[in-house]
Amino acid sequence: MHATALSNLADGVVDALLDDAFGLDRHQRTAYLLRKGMSAIGHLSLGILDGDELVGSIQCWPIRISDAALILVGPVAVASHRQNAGIGTRLMQLMLDAMQLDDAPMVMIGDPEYYGRFGFSAEGTSGWTLPGPWEPRRLLLRNRAMLALPEHGVLGPAD
Repeated sequence: MHATALSNLADGVVDALLDDAFGLDRHQRTAYLLRKGMSAIGHLSLGILDGDELVGSIQCWPIRISDAALILVGPVAVASHRQNAGIGTRLMQLMLDAMQLDDAPMVMIGDPEYYGRFGFSAEGTSGWTLPGPWEPRRLLLRNRAMLALPEHGVLGPAD
């Protein structure tokens, strides 16, 4: 298996993986509203190939809260027949390794029990709201540089 930039893949390959991993109704999820109209951040959007087959992908997107820039992590997708093989962990680590010094703090909607090992927690997000349904305990932040962020506001696409 090897990693590649998602921009290196043919059109439709990532969508097919996302449909397999999350279902055809995935576009109704709140995370899609957060990144609506945005282009993925190239250096943080990666795939894992097994031969010619895309078995996992991670995408990151520019979003904001008030005037503060954030990076929305997700979806983290693994092919249904390759779940529980460490591919999601590898994707997260590859993405974190690709972070650059000037990259913004990261936010995601996910399970704190899983993503906590990568430095994500719900600390600092309790006053934030989203443009759709979410569970507050699953709105996670990774702010390694401890940048000052708004205590209250609505997350949304970057301008």
